[in-house]
Amino acid sequence: MAPPESAKQFVDFVNASPTPYHAVASAVKLFEAAGFKQIRERDDWSSSVKAGGKYYLTRNGSSIVAFSVGAKWKPGNPVGIVGAHTDSPCLRVKPVSKKTANGYLQVGVEIYGGGIWHSWFDRDLGVAGRVFVNDGSGKFVQKLVHINRPILRIPRLAIHLDRNTNFDPNKEDELLPILGLVAAELNKADDATPETEKSEDDFQPLKDIKERHHPYFLEIVAEQIGVKTSQIDDFELVLFDTQASCFGGLREEFIFSARLDNLDMTFCAIKGLLASVDSTSLENDASIRMIASFDHEEIGSCSAHGADSNFLPAVLRRLCAPSGSDAPSEAFEQTLNKSFLISADMAHAVHPNYARKYEGNHQPEMNKGTVIKINANQRYATNSPGIVLVKEAARLAGVPLQLFVVKNDSPCGGTIGPMLSAKLGIRTLDLGNPQLSMHSIRETGGTWDVEYSIKLFESFLSRYGELEEKILVD
Repeated sequence: MAPPESAKQFVDFVNASPTPYHAVASAVKLFEAAGFKQIRERDDWSSSVKAGGKYYLTRNGSSIVAFSVGAKWKPGNPVGIVGAHTDSPCLRVKPVSKKTANGYLQVGVEIYGGGIWHSWFDRDLGVAGRVFVNDGSGKFVQKLVHINRPILRIPRLAIHLDRNTNFDPNKEDELLPILGLVAAELNKADDATPETEKSEDDFQPLKDIKERHHPYFLEIVAEQIGVKTSQIDDFELVLFDTQASCFGGLREEFIFSARLDNLDMTFCAIKGLLASVDSTSLENDASIRMIASFDHEEIGSCSAHGADSNFLPAVLRRLCAPSGSDAPSEAFEQTLNKSFLISADMAHAVHPNYARKYEGNHQPEMNKGTVIKINANQRYATNSPGIVLVKEAARLAGVPLQLFVVKNDSPCGGTIGPMLSAKLGIRTLDLGNPQLSMHSIRETGGTWDVEYSIKLFESFLSRYGELEEKILVD
């Protein structure tokens, strides 16, 4: 059985999205192609956000909220939300990355999140992120950079020099990628044109960027975005595996890819919202259909653009109290009470070689449906009314679901679900597509689970307004 078209589209999406900035840019392209209009937090929404409209906004270029407003929406009505995150564990280039050792040029990196760091060894690594460029008029412009070729590598030590079977590299000293040979940069320096002397008025509070990073490295970045090295003022760059996402398995039932956690669920949320707008008219809808995907989940979400920020609460409050309206003062609280959040973050598929690590009655399989995640200690926000609601949405969509709990002697991961549920007082359920090798540089997921999740989210977002009153617990 060939993979569904949605899985092929996801592979293209993840290949184009090596960083949260690129993921948001990819999402924006999808929304704009579907007729969604951009709005900005700093603008007045009273004249721009209208019933029956479709909108998106971003924060920091790495988090995004998109929504469609039912034609019969009014403040105090429900909002159906699917929340995800755009970030994944990675290695980030340090502010001063220039290093040399034993004839090699190296790049200093900082770990981001809880990655399986030994999986980053002996991989062909590129660099991507955002660069702030001086455009010559005194303005600084953000440009996205995606160097999709192997310019970096972290080599393992040969087995002949280390027979230790427990490979646990030191994250500061042994996780340093090699950029090239010192001789190459020395030759480059010999060929370089001397810089003109800077005037006393050209004071710079930080060391010149060419002193903080290898000139060759900067040259590659500048060339990729079409500027001169001297125009680069600062950047946020991360390393990524240049091996493209692809299908695998005997019948192409698997997706082998980086960043499944959590671009898989981000993509499914986007496509679910777009499908709901296409399939079910907004004309008779009294709710808002919304997706939100945040940066910084992998490091706790506590940032100005993480799920623990005011981003989502501020959007909801502004929708419930538009400027110049006669909406009741308690409309925001009414909307929160009537709304529902699906926290969509990848789940653990049962591993055939480590089945003992999974609770015997809760062993999700790939391509058997989205996994509802449950934890008695509220590491996940799922409860029985939420299960009933999502199960009904799945029934109407004709897609399967699975259940997962961790073993009592096993730790449990966390999601944006509990924090948003506590912050907003909104009913919440945690779920995700099953995968193997979570937080590895190369993960494994199921092709058909992409399709199942899109249909589930389409059903939930299209029908939440009518389902909400049927499953109510005060």
